[in-house]
Amino acid sequence: MQDYQIVDLYWERNEAAIRETEQKYGSYLSKVAYNILADYEDSKECVNDTYLAAWNSMPTNRPKVLSTYLGKIVRQISIDVFRKKQAVKRYASEYAISFEELGDSFSDGITPEETLNVKLLDASINRFVRTLPDDAQIAFVGRYYFFDSIENIAGYCGMTASKVKSLLYRTRKKLKEHLVKEGLIYE
Repeated sequence: MQDYQIVDLYWERNEAAIRETEQKYGSYLSKVAYNILADYEDSKECVNDTYLAAWNSMPTNRPKVLSTYLGKIVRQISIDVFRKKQAVKRYASEYAISFEELGDSFSDGITPEETLNVKLLDASINRFVRTLPDDAQIAFVGRYYFFDSIENIAGYCGMTASKVKSLLYRTRKKLKEHLVKEGLIYE
């Protein structure tokens, strides 16, 4: 079923919308949630909460790209769950590791999570990513948006894990230079 047809089902308040969404995007949403949480049960709950959030939001929103719309929802729900768990205990996942790696690109005293909430920084990072060669762009987005492991990125980029690590390291250094140049951070 096409995305616009699934969105139409949401607008019609037809419960088949959830079934069609699960069939088409369930694996994708589960992967995003699991990469953030590293817990299958919590990931399943986040995906189910995503279906509910989509159900509640679509009578007023008509997303043009359903996968992106759902991805943003599941990502935010999963990050919220991660933060709640983080408050209780230190929780290792690809999300935590990714932000730790990104920390080198940001100034001291400001965590990447806090900084990424600033719209100017978000726009600057988006501009930076668009300038990257395809392989660096795919690896960067895979690691820092979808929170994929180095091994997964190596697999879908056709590289070794060490090459992916090097590529991401060089890209983070370039990102830092870019952010300094734009005056968003100081060395």
